[in-house]
Amino acid sequence: MVEIKTPAEIDAIGAAGQVVARILAAARAIAAPGTRLAELDEAARGVLADAEATSPFLGYRPGSARVPYPAAICVSVNDAAQHGIPGRRRLAGGDLVSVDAGAVLDGWTADAAVSFTVGPPRAADARLISVTADALRAGIAAAVPGARTGDISAAIGAVGRAAGYGICPHFGGHGVGRAMHEDPDIPNEGTPGRGHRLQPGLVIAIEPWFMAGGRDGCRIDSDGWTVRSADGSRAAHAEHTVAVTAAGPRVLTAAA
Repeated sequence: MVEIKTPAEIDAIGAAGQVVARILAAARAIAAPGTRLAELDEAARGVLADAEATSPFLGYRPGSARVPYPAAICVSVNDAAQHGIPGRRRLAGGDLVSVDAGAVLDGWTADAAVSFTVGPPRAADARLISVTADALRAGIAAAVPGARTGDISAAIGAVGRAAGYGICPHFGGHGVGRAMHEDPDIPNEGTPGRGHRLQPGLVIAIEPWFMAGGRDGCRIDSDGWTVRSADGSRAAHAEHTVAVTAAGPRVLTAAA
């Protein structure tokens, strides 16, 4: 069921969104050669504790998962696109890192992700990250009253296809609010004019992710969580929590 939020509830999700923005900034600030992925998770836990917030990821277990998710954030490297578990692996110069973070504050949830490289990027990585960010902006621009979820999906997909990137049909955007995953689902490719009609008060996470190799397939590691490109090419992920309002889309996870 799609839940419409009041202006006060949107503000509360925005407060959680500011915690998410601080988590992403803290993780990015310490991502250097030699840093263990677990250290990024520790930094995220510190931000959450300071804000008296919790992670919606930690302990999360959808029906498809064999075990609950064991960390506060997701950290995915190179060919991993989403849901990477931060462990003892050390980052190296040139790694492409995607960090996905969420926060629950006073019962309201926000969710966002960013991709970056450790040190100066290779040209191909810089383009992949830039195009993924462009797709996020296109999806946000389509999130207006009267449009449909398919308009967001089509806007995202058009940017990725024009760049020649692969798009996995799974693990797209979704509603967010009292829970991390709510209705409606928002795939990263779709048909304009189809799907749920957007109205003021709808809050959604818009999250394009593309694979540089151009193939659409993805696979899940034996850990049951980490999503990788099927062809081994690098992947990038970008996400914001966005409220549909009469004045246009309002990004709730942008840094203040």
